[in-house]
Amino acid sequence: MLAAVSVDLDEIGNYFAIHGLEAGSRSNLVYDVAIARLLDWAGAHSIPLTLFAVGEDLERLQSAATLRSAHRCGHEIANHSYSHKYDLVRRDYSEQIEEITKGANAIQRAVGTRPIGFRAPGYTVSDALFAAMKECDVSYDSSVFPCPAYYGAKTSAIAAIALRGRKSRSIVDDLRVLTAPTSPYNIGAPYWRRGGGMRELPIQVTRGLRLPYIGTTLTLAGPIGARWLTRMCLGEPLVNLELHGIDVLDASDGLEALVPHQPDVRVQLQTKLDALSEAVTMMSKRGYQFVTLSEAAQKSSRRPA
Repeated sequence: MLAAVSVDLDEIGNYFAIHGLEAGSRSNLVYDVAIARLLDWAGAHSIPLTLFAVGEDLERLQSAATLRSAHRCGHEIANHSYSHKYDLVRRDYSEQIEEITKGANAIQRAVGTRPIGFRAPGYTVSDALFAAMKECDVSYDSSVFPCPAYYGAKTSAIAAIALRGRKSRSIVDDLRVLTAPTSPYNIGAPYWRRGGGMRELPIQVTRGLRLPYIGTTLTLAGPIGARWLTRMCLGEPLVNLELHGIDVLDASDGLEALVPHQPDVRVQLQTKLDALSEAVTMMSKRGYQFVTLSEAAQKSSRRPA
């Protein structure tokens, strides 16, 4: 059985955009603080990470150097687009190509190797975006999130923000994504069906209720809740745990402006780390082998779908 821990390195300004906040933030906390914490945590548990970088962030030399250092430590660097446009699937096909290509180019300049994996902003994909990935020589994707609870919460949050007179830049996926497989598969047409296309590593959900098994839910649930959620995933051929850099930050890191809007920022750092550690420790004890997502894509493709 395989397990992978990936981290979306969305910088703090993206969270202001989600909540429709005009002030925004140019904070570089993810690269300047969170990555070091993530590498220390992963090292303590002997876990190789897959870091999904936004290419635009790497125009800052210090951020590029931080990512290069993580790559030299053996962690995989993958593509999270160039400018993290939440509505990428609604953009012209040529712009989708540009976002994927520019993101890959920025990563290659920063770390010296070209990424082979992709994750769409906001987990939102489409058949056209998968076609763009293929044209850009992407080997695997990890964006599909067949989670009813997440879909409902995201839809409600966007509506609530609109009622307050603001506009979230986040969008929702096609509702039919909720019928997609929950374990690795080759995409068909449409992408939520099995077929002979690109390898997809879905964002993890629990068995049965398909509850979200991501950093946000684990850190909000705390160590006890993390154990309960992890227990609902054990036995899956691949547990694909997806985190964000903000999962190892809290209000004391200078995120006070997000406290009224983002509950997970209110959780203290140590509680977050303890919850994440409980999850990976349970998987290790059950015999899971931790790998990068590129390794998971290769190894899972040798097994029955």
